[in-house]
Amino acid sequence: MDEKRIFILPGEMAISRKPVTIATLLGSCIAVCLYNPRLKAAGMNHYMLPTGLKTEEMKGKYGDYAIDNLLGMMLRLDSNKGNLVAKVYGGGAVVGHLSAGAGIGEKNIETARTMLAGHGIKIVTMETGGTSGRKIFLDTATGEVEMRYIEKSDMTKQLEEKKKDQAGRKIRVMVVDDSPTIRQIIIKAISSDPEIHVVGEAGDPYEARSLMLEINPDVVTLDIIMPRMDGVTFLKKLMLHMPLPVIVVSSVAQKGSNQRLRAQEIGAFDVIDKEDLKMYQGLTTAAQILTSKIKLAAVAYIKKRTAEEIGHI
Repeated sequence: MDEKRIFILPGEMAISRKPVTIATLLGSCIAVCLYNPRLKAAGMNHYMLPTGLKTEEMKGKYGDYAIDNLLGMMLRLDSNKGNLVAKVYGGGAVVGHLSAGAGIGEKNIETARTMLAGHGIKIVTMETGGTSGRKIFLDTATGEVEMRYIEKSDMTKQLEEKKKDQAGRKIRVMVVDDSPTIRQIIIKAISSDPEIHVVGEAGDPYEARSLMLEINPDVVTLDIIMPRMDGVTFLKKLMLHMPLPVIVVSSVAQKGSNQRLRAQEIGAFDVIDKEDLKMYQGLTTAAQILTSKIKLAAVAYIKKRTAEEIGHI
């Protein structure tokens, strides 16, 4: 496969007519891959739930929207649906969203099957279900997909331990940002949710490192531009030595930016551009976006990375 890689997170999709690899990590989530052999173009989405309330921030995480959106983008390249084939992956019976309920993987699978059939798109591969997570690598030039199972023992153990540990208590969050004003805005926004408790804050990675060992947060929000050590470097250290869900919140994390791509490849659960939070227009938007992502991150599988995997990023 081509060395250039695009990694997509839940709620995102990617399409390319150039030979690149689109990759993602799946548990109960689904990735739908569409390929047009005539154009040698392909696209992939990643959704978490079959359907739900379509807020601007959350809509890409729902299958009914994500599939229609991916199909619409592919049809802009070639309006003939008959030139498209689909491959579907994921939907494993692993621990997922706390409020999703049992069988979410099966519901996600059925959404993909029903919607693609409704559009007349032929499914040529359906690698779904089971109890293991999957890594997916789509070669956009050939439409070939490499699938690697995530070791069940590692993923299941971590997620079951998280579920047991978090039962009956609030999600512990630490906020890391060098601006006291921004920290307080983020803290107020996420503290509005009764299921979330901010247990600590830090102005730079050195403060954060010491505090983390003491408070053991479930989720960390992390700025990028900070004194003494930048957030991406700190994220890399966390993924190597103390992997946990990190949501990068930064003004230099615009979609398509190098910093955003680096954070995603290193292992950030999600990346948010501060501008999208509209923090100086009140707390409503920031609260909606941050609390939803924190709840998803709190029960996410975070794999420890090696220096060989991320040392060059």
